[in-house]
Amino acid sequence: MWQSSRPGSIYDYIKVASFSLGPDGRIDQWSERAEQMLGIPARHALGKDPVEAFVPSEFRETGRRKVCEILDGREWTGLVPYRREAGDAAEGLAEIYVMPAENEDGERGAVCLVVDVRALRGIETDLAAAQAVFGQSPMGFTLFGTDLKLLRVNARFATVFGGPAGKYRGGTPHDFLPRPEAERMTVALRRVLETGEPVSEMQLVGRVPGEEDRRRWSVSLYRLHGASGRPIGVAALASDVTGRRRAEREAANARRNLALLNEAGARIGNSLDLETTARTLLDVAVPQFCDLASVDLYQGLLAGDEEQPGMSDGSAELRRVAFASAVSDAPLPGKAPEDDPVAVGAVHRYPFNSPCAAALRTAQAQIIPGRESDEGPELGAVVHSTLAVPMVARDTVVGLVQFSRTKGSEPFGERDTALAVELAARAAVCIDNARLYRREHERALILQRSLLPPGDPEAAGLDIACRYLPGTTATEVGGDWFDVIELPGHRTALVVGDVMGRGLRAAVAMGELRTAVRTLALLDLEPAEVLGALDEIARGLGGSGDREAARSRSGAASGGVAQGRSARTADLSEVYLATCVYAVYDPITRVCTFANAGHLPPVLVEEGEEALLLDVPPGMPLGVGGEPFEEIEVEVPDGALLALYTDGLVESRHHPLDEGLQAFRRALSDSGRPLEDVCDHVLSALDTSHGEDDIALLMARVHGLPKDAVGDWSLAPEPRSVARARELARDQLNDWGLQALVDTTELLVSELVTNALRHGHGEIRLRLLLDRTLVCEVWDADLAQPRRRRARDTDEGGRGLQLVGLLSERWGSRRTPRGKTVWFELALPDGDATPMDPAEALLSLF
Repeated sequence: MWQSSRPGSIYDYIKVASFSLGPDGRIDQWSERAEQMLGIPARHALGKDPVEAFVPSEFRETGRRKVCEILDGREWTGLVPYRREAGDAAEGLAEIYVMPAENEDGERGAVCLVVDVRALRGIETDLAAAQAVFGQSPMGFTLFGTDLKLLRVNARFATVFGGPAGKYRGGTPHDFLPRPEAERMTVALRRVLETGEPVSEMQLVGRVPGEEDRRRWSVSLYRLHGASGRPIGVAALASDVTGRRRAEREAANARRNLALLNEAGARIGNSLDLETTARTLLDVAVPQFCDLASVDLYQGLLAGDEEQPGMSDGSAELRRVAFASAVSDAPLPGKAPEDDPVAVGAVHRYPFNSPCAAALRTAQAQIIPGRESDEGPELGAVVHSTLAVPMVARDTVVGLVQFSRTKGSEPFGERDTALAVELAARAAVCIDNARLYRREHERALILQRSLLPPGDPEAAGLDIACRYLPGTTATEVGGDWFDVIELPGHRTALVVGDVMGRGLRAAVAMGELRTAVRTLALLDLEPAEVLGALDEIARGLGGSGDREAARSRSGAASGGVAQGRSARTADLSEVYLATCVYAVYDPITRVCTFANAGHLPPVLVEEGEEALLLDVPPGMPLGVGGEPFEEIEVEVPDGALLALYTDGLVESRHHPLDEGLQAFRRALSDSGRPLEDVCDHVLSALDTSHGEDDIALLMARVHGLPKDAVGDWSLAPEPRSVARARELARDQLNDWGLQALVDTTELLVSELVTNALRHGHGEIRLRLLLDRTLVCEVWDADLAQPRRRRARDTDEGGRGLQLVGLLSERWGSRRTPRGKTVWFELALPDGDATPMDPAEALLSLF
C-alpha cells in the first residue's frame, strides 16, 4: 500500500545521500541530499573524478584502486574521508556503500549511498544514553503505546512488581494494579494521549507481590512524539513514596501533637474552676485528637478530703465532670454490654478488675480495644479504641480522662499515648490547682462571712442594706468591714472600717478589730469612747512593730538583716492601722451621734434634698494614738438616708477622691426607690470593678419609733412608786395588746423600781419601748452599777436580778450623764411559745 510519510523518517535522522559513477569513473549524477549533506554543489561534482576532487592526496592511490575494482563489478563498503568545497579546511568522514550497475549500453558504472558518519555516531550515542537512562534509572520507567499497552518497562519496575521485565510487555495497568487504581491510571493515560497535557505525581496505592503492607507510588505521565510530531505513546515515571508518605504523616502527626500541646498550654489552666478546666481539656482534644472524651474526678477530692478510702486501688467514687463528643451527644458508654452510660454529674465506681481501675491504681495509661456488637447501632459498637489515662498531679491521682476513637479513625498508638499522658498531666496540675484554690477560697469565704454581719441585718427604726466587694478576687477577703450592732433602748450602732492592706492578713486584723468594736459597743460607751478604746487596742496589736519601725527610722537598726527585720515588722504594724466611723442612732430622739477615726465622712440624704457630706471631725486613724476623738450629734428626720462607706467605693487611680465623692453624691440623689435598689444603683453608677481596694457600703433609711410605741413616766423616790410603776406598765401593755406579757412585766418592773429606791437616789424614770421586742428601762441618779449575785437559801432578798435574768430575754445596765439605766428585754408573743409563769420562776429561785 503506497503511503506518503511526513518528514521525520529514519533517513532524516541518519542523513542518507546518493550519487552515481559513469563507465569512465567520473560522477555523472549528484543528488540534492548529497549537496546538502556534504556541502558540495552539483556543479562542482558532476563530471569530476571523485578521487581527485574529494579524496586527500595521501589517499588517492588507494582510492583509484578501489574505483577500478568497483568498475569491475565488485561491491564495496568503507569509510572515506572527504573535503568539502575548495578552500574549506574542514574534512568529513563518510561511510559509502557502492553497488555496481550497468547502463542501457551494457557499460559498467556504480550507484553510491553515502552516510555521514558523524550523524551515525550521534544516533548511537543517543541510543546508548536512552538505554542507560531507561535501564539504570532508580525510578520505574514504562512506555505505553497508542493502544495503552506496555511497550517496554525497565528493571526497576519489574523489581517492584515482581517477575522479569518481559512479563509486562503487551500488558495494561490492570496487570499490576488493583482494579480501582488501574481504572484511574487508564483514564489518565487516555487523557494524556489525547490532549498532550502531562500529569504530575498522581498517587496510586497497591500491594507488592509477597507483601502484606500497602505501598504508595507517585506517577508522572507525559506524551511522546516522533520527529514528525506524531504521538507515538505515553511515558510513565513512577517512584515509591511509601516511606516519604509515612515520614510526612509522622511529621504531620508531630505537628498536630505540637499544636495540640501549644493549644493546651494556652487554654488549659486559664480558669480556677474545676469543671471549666475539665471542659477546656476536652475542647482541645475533641475532635483534633479523638472523637469522644470524658473526665472523671475523685469525689472525695472534690469534697475537700485529702485522702479517701479506695483511692489507692482505684475503687473509690468518681464524679463525671465533663464529656465531649464529635459523633454523638450521648454519654460515653461502659466497656461491657451491661454497663449503663455515665451522665455528667453522676457519681460512679469502676470495677476493680476493669482497665480504668487499673489505670487509676497503677497511674499508667491503658489502651482499651473496642467491643464488637450486633445488637444495634449503639455508641459502644462504633468505638474501636479507647485510652484510659490517669490524671496525676504532685504524685497524686486526682481522676481519669478517657479518649476514644470511632471506627474509621486510626487506633491509638505509642505516640498518641504519650500525647494523651502529656495532656492529662497538664490538665491534672491545673485541676489540682483549681481544687486547692477552691478549698482555700471556701475557707476564706467562711472566714470572711464569719467576720461580717448577716446578709439582712435588722435594727429598730432603721431599714438596712449593705454590700461588700473584695478587692482581691483570688481570696475574696479583705480588710474592709461594716457592722450593725443592737444597743439597749432599741438604739443601733452603725460601724464601717477599713484596715490598711489587702488579703487574708488584713481580714484577720479586721476580725480582731471588729470583735473589739462589738465588745466595746456592748459596754454601751459613747462613740468617742469606743474609738478611743479601739485605738488603744490597735496600738497594742501593732505596738511592737511600731517601736521596731521607729528604731529603724532613727538609725538604730543597721545591716541587711536588721533592715529586713525592720521592714517585716513595719509591714506588720501597717496591717493594724485602720480608719473607722462609729455612729449610734436613737429611734426615739431621732438623733445620730457620730465619731470618726480618719475615715471618709458619712453622707446624709434628706427627702427632696441633695446628698450632704456630714462635717464630722476626722480624727486620727486607729493605731496612731495621741489624739482624742470628738463626736457630734445630728438630728436625722424620718425618711432620710444615711450612707457609710469605705474609700474603695469613691477612690481610684483613674480619678481623684473629690471626683469620686461627687459621683457618689449624684448617685444618691434619687434615694426614693427601695433601699436595695439604691445600693445596686450606686455600685453600677460608680467604677466598682477596678479591683484596687475592698468596698464596703452600709445604707440605712430612718423612720424612728412612733410616739405611740413609747411609754415614758417620771416617778417620785418613794415606796408607793412601785405600785404606780406596775399600774403604768399594765395599762400600757393592755393598750398595746400585749396582755400575755403583763404579769411578767409587772413583776420585773417592780423589782427594778424597788432596786432604784433601795440602792439609788433622786428621781426615778420608767420607760417602755415597743418595736420588734419589748424593752423596759428604769433610770435613777446613782452611778453605782447593779451586780448580780447568787442568794443563799437563808437570805430573804438578793434574788431580784436573778429573777430578771431568768424571765427576760436579756438585761443589763449602762451609764448615763446623770446616773445609770437598768433595762430588760422581752420577746413579743408569737402564738406558739408559752412564756414562763412568773410564779414558777420565783419558786425556782428557792
